[in-house]
Amino acid sequence: MAMEQLPHVDEHVVATKTPREAAWESVLRTLRRTMGGAPRFARLLGSDPSGASDHFDGSVGQTLPGFRVVEVEPGRHITLEGRHRFARYRLTIHVDGDRVRARTDAAFPGLLGRLYRAAVIGSGAHGVITRRMLRQMAAPPTRPRRQARSDRAG
Repeated sequence: MAMEQLPHVDEHVVATKTPREAAWESVLRTLRRTMGGAPRFARLLGSDPSGASDHFDGSVGQTLPGFRVVEVEPGRHITLEGRHRFARYRLTIHVDGDRVRARTDAAFPGLLGRLYRAAVIGSGAHGVITRRMLRQMAAPPTRPRRQARSDRAG
C-alpha cells in the first residue's frame, strides 16, 4: 500500500549509546507513554484514529491516539500516520546504530490548517516536543526504583 505524499516538515536526531534492541524497546515504550495518553486531545481535534490499540507493540494497523502504524521494520523503523481537522501527517522513527531520528511530513490544508501549522510548527512547539520524545527514546533503560525504607518496614 503506497503512502500518501506529504510535504517534509522537519527531522530531528539524537545520539544513543544503547544497543539497537534496547533502543527499539525504548521507542515503543516512549510511543505508548507519550502518545497513548492523549485520547481526549485526539477527539477534540477530530483525529483519525482517536483511540489506542490494547497492548500496543508497534504492529502494522495498531493505533495510538492520532496515529496508526502503517509500516514497521522491528528494530529499525516505525511509520505512523494520522489526520485531524487541520492536518494530515506522518511520523517516522528510525533507529540507526548510534542515533534515533524522527522525521515529520505533513499537509495543513486551508486557512485553519495554515493557522494550526503556525501555532504548532511555527511556534517551535513541535520541535521541542519531538526532541524531548527522542531523548526519552535514546536514553538507556532505567532500573526499577528501590522501595523507600518506610515502605519496606513492616
